[in-house]
Order: sequence, then C-alpha cells, then structure tokens
Amino acid sequence: MEFIDYYEILGLTKNATSDEIKKAYRKLARKWHPDVNPNDAAAKIKFQQLNEANEVLSNPEKRKKYDKYGKDWERGEEYEKYQQQNRQSNSTNYQRTGDFNGEDFSDFFSSMFGQQASGNKRSSARFRGQDFTTELQLDIKDAATTHKRTFTVNGKSIRITIPAGIEDGQTIKISGHGGEGINKGPNGDLYITFSIVNTTPFKRVGNDLYVTNDLDLYTAILGGEILLTAFDGSKLKLKVVAGTQNGTKVRLKGKGFPVYKKEGTYGDLYVTYNIKTPTHLSEKEKELFNQLATLAKK
Repeated sequence: MEFIDYYEILGLTKNATSDEIKKAYRKLARKWHPDVNPNDAAAKIKFQQLNEANEVLSNPEKRKKYDKYGKDWERGEEYEKYQQQNRQSNSTNYQRTGDFNGEDFSDFFSSMFGQQASGNKRSSARFRGQDFTTELQLDIKDAATTHKRTFTVNGKSIRITIPAGIEDGQTIKISGHGGEGINKGPNGDLYITFSIVNTTPFKRVGNDLYVTNDLDLYTAILGGEILLTAFDGSKLKLKVVAGTQNGTKVRLKGKGFPVYKKEGTYGDLYVTYNIKTPTHLSEKEKELFNQLATLAKK
C-alpha cells in the first residue's frame, strides 16, 4: 500500500491534539464521502486515506508508533525485537535455529521496509496485514431493511449484506479484507462504522421509535379514531379516548424499528399527541364556545 503522510492528509501538524484530529477527520470525511461524490474514483481514494489516517492517529498507542517509525510503524517494534535477538545471538556465537544471524538480518530488514536485499536470500518472518477502517453512511430507511451494499476499500470492491436494525455508530468486522499479509502472513481485517442519517419525523432510540402527531381539539374532547402513517409507510388506525390531554403518549407494541439480526422482531412505537387549538373561528363557532364556557362556570 502506498505510503501517505497521515498528518498531511488531515491537514494537521504532528503537534495536533486528539480533538483537532477528530474534528479534522469529521470535516474532511463529510467532504470526501463516496455518497457525496458518487462515481468519483479520486474521492474514494481520498476517503480511504482519511480513514486510514484517522484509524492510526486517533489511537494513542498507534500514533506513538507512527511518530517513531513513520510508514513502517506496524513493524518497527518487530524489527527492534529481532535486532536485539540478533545481537544476543552473535555475542554468544549461538547457532541459528530460527533467529537471525548477521547475513540474514539485512533480508529481514528488506522484507519489512522495502529496501534492496543483500547477502543471504532466505525467507524472513510472516506478518499479519494492516487492519483497515472505513465509514459507511446509510439513510435510516435503508437501515430498516436487510440489503446488500457494494463499496470500494483500498482499490478493492467489496459486497456485504447489511442486516436490518444496524445502529448509528455501530462497527462490524469483515475478516480478511484488510491489508495483505507479508511473506504469506494472514490478511488484516476491515472494520466498518455505520453513520445513520435520519430525515424522517421519527426519532429512533435503540429499537423504539418516537413521533409526535397533531390531534384536533374536537377529537381530543369527544374521542374518536385517527389514521397515523407508520415508519414503513403503512396506515395505522388509532382509537382516541374522550378527554385526551395534550402531551398524552400512547404505545404501539411491535411497530418500532427492526431488531438487529432478529428477523421479524421490532421495537415499539410511541406516539405523543399535540392538540391543536382551532383558529379563525366563525361567528357561529365563537357563539358555541361561549355557550360552553358559560355552562362550564355553572
């Protein structure tokens, strides 16, 4: 994978604070997100680089290694470990049984850091590939249905099935879809974090949905039935009891959001009534309301 300067990608210096890293990533991720730049290959690459930079610099331990070793931060400590073993082996004239001798060490360095190998060409150690992270934005309507999605990470097209009920901020792991291993080592993994965009009047809290529904004064006083449009677009018939007060909340069991990986299971829907006071009354309506007010005082 081509080396990129993580600080430069985020437009920061090495003295950047964790908050500055977080803010810079969020700002640039929104700008270069594939959903915002459809069919733009350059934007996809930029977004992947941003995710890679954020994954390393937002982790204090990984950032420390990156600052010390640069592009080889993942294998720098392994290099030091083997260097120490090599020194110990040479000092005791120990015959190599799996460690490095002086000639082998240049090959190990070459396999890790891409330098031209010299001397002995024997195979070096196997290393696991780098883990990748990315963010996938979904509309809340899409998050409510099990569906397939194809996207590109590190130049490779990946098709996954997204179960209904995925939550905002939830991260899933796709094994073996990270960076390639070194010397036939195992591939790294891909971690996908979901960002759910809600443009509906429904508020989601876990698996439950909340919505406010206007109710006319006459139905609130006398009672009756109303039709409510559910999250999935279907019509629900609700019975309103006489004397319903403003702010009354009713629960509709099983009419909420799908539960993650539990097919056919849903949360609940909570409807809060907002009683609308009539305006622009006719003279006749005012007369009737005055009569009601007089009766109420008796």
